[in-house]
Amino acid sequence: MEARLDRIPRAETLQYLRYRGSELGRESLDELARCETLLLQTARPRLVWRLFPLSADGSLRGADYRPAGEDIRAFLADCDSVVLLAATLGAEAEALIRRAAGRDMAQAVILDAAGSAAVERVCDNFCDDLAAALAPRFLTDRFSPGYGDMPLSDQRALFRVLDVSRRIGVTLSESALMIPQKSVTALIGVSDRPQKKRGRGCESCGMRENCSYRKEGKSCGSF
Repeated sequence: MEARLDRIPRAETLQYLRYRGSELGRESLDELARCETLLLQTARPRLVWRLFPLSADGSLRGADYRPAGEDIRAFLADCDSVVLLAATLGAEAEALIRRAAGRDMAQAVILDAAGSAAVERVCDNFCDDLAAALAPRFLTDRFSPGYGDMPLSDQRALFRVLDVSRRIGVTLSESALMIPQKSVTALIGVSDRPQKKRGRGCESCGMRENCSYRKEGKSCGSF
């Protein structure tokens, strides 16, 4: 399955911008459109993924990896397989946002929010493609390191198993944050039964006050 970025959901961009106002004026709409166009022209989305059987003890057979935390165990309770995913908009999008920050901070803020929405769109498209490929089986939502009681350090295990740095050019900082920043890792459960979907966005997350990503001004991409 290929990484696909067909559009940038504007409602999600506005959510990242914490927009709670009335209808946007023409100038704001035009600037949003310019930023969306710039990102769509610049981003070079890439992804890597693998499917693993899930053992009774919560480990992934063939991966030498057991996701940490009780929340992920509960999340995958009805699943017999797990997909590990890593996706990114690429270094080009990161450079675009960085250049904008040096000349127009307002535009940089919009580009940053649109970039978060864009990488989630890449993941959403992947999940749609995966669901079609695995039908009639069912997928959970995405669950990322740093969400719930899964430590952000689990990021390192996902990188090792998927060979993320070599395959799609994303690296980890000492604090386990991804570079480029507009990147996502996630676990997705596979089940024979429909899975309950969670609310989308940071405001729907019970961990929003203690989230490792939000403290860095980022999103975990789980929603």
